[in-house]
Amino acid sequence: MPSIITVAKLLGLYDNPNNRKLHTTKIPRLGGIGIFVSFLLSIWFVIPDQSLPNARFLYSALLLLFFSGLKDDIVMMSPINKLLIQLIASGLITIGQGIVIDHFHGIFGINEIPYFASIVLSIFTIIVITNSINLIDGVDGLAGGIGLIISLSFALWFNYTGQSGFALMAFALSGALLGFLLFNFNPAKIFMGDAGSLTAGFLLSIFAIKFISINSPISNFENKILSAPAIAVSIFIVPLYDTLRVFIIRCIKRKSPFAADRNHIHHVLLKIGLNHKMVCFTLYAISILFALTAILIKDNPSYIVLTIIVGMAVVVGQLPVYLYRHRLTDLEVEENNINFENDINPFQNLKK
Repeated sequence: MPSIITVAKLLGLYDNPNNRKLHTTKIPRLGGIGIFVSFLLSIWFVIPDQSLPNARFLYSALLLLFFSGLKDDIVMMSPINKLLIQLIASGLITIGQGIVIDHFHGIFGINEIPYFASIVLSIFTIIVITNSINLIDGVDGLAGGIGLIISLSFALWFNYTGQSGFALMAFALSGALLGFLLFNFNPAKIFMGDAGSLTAGFLLSIFAIKFISINSPISNFENKILSAPAIAVSIFIVPLYDTLRVFIIRCIKRKSPFAADRNHIHHVLLKIGLNHKMVCFTLYAISILFALTAILIKDNPSYIVLTIIVGMAVVVGQLPVYLYRHRLTDLEVEENNINFENDINPFQNLKK
């Protein structure tokens, strides 16, 4: 990572500050190179071919996403081109490698899903999760830390259930993100950029789909978790809730859902007075809390666990918004009081 920082500075490959971004100085944005290379080298060395069948599809998809993200970090790509590459990469994983969601676990009364519908649902899931990780990459250490928590959660479960190939992949990603965080935590020396966020988000989405499919009622796995889809949602609750929230706000304001703004949950936490580190630790704690809550109630049907998790997310997610509005109200009252005092005694400030 220090070598990447040096090269980025020599080549002038910075993330420049603007009115939308929170940093005020130029910071290199090629951290995704370190994440991608360290992850890829690790799994090449430690994962036997038999533990990860059809791995060529995974490697091809990762290369596509990584280089598209790297290009966007350097010269920018259009959203349409990025989406097209994500669709191709998702197709390689779902159609080529066969990692799909084939059962809805009784949510909305839906159980087994036809093959075509499972492909469409799986591709949609991959794209949503991949971009949700990209969208929360707005505060030093946030995307890397949330990604680390999610990756470790899946790594421990895969390891516990004997899914050695995916366990090693998840541990490798955890290590890559941890190494990156040493240089990205506030004050950040480097950003992961799209190359890092797309790669990490894509891998995390694969872990989620594999987790859900292994626990499918029609799979041969013995120690199944009844509410696997709800558990997966709870593990991803921070990026998924934030993505859904900002998209709804943008649509209400009649703006493009993909238009950048400062309505993300980390922006709201900053507005109520938290600094970068406090925002990160707050959202880390929320992510862990939701994951533990889902695990405690995992033996209930999926729709019950999902209802509880979504209800908690709405309450917890609206709390910072309430605090921010309350703070604005206090500031308005204070300003009105000052104006009222000045109206009563206009020479007061002159005397001071």
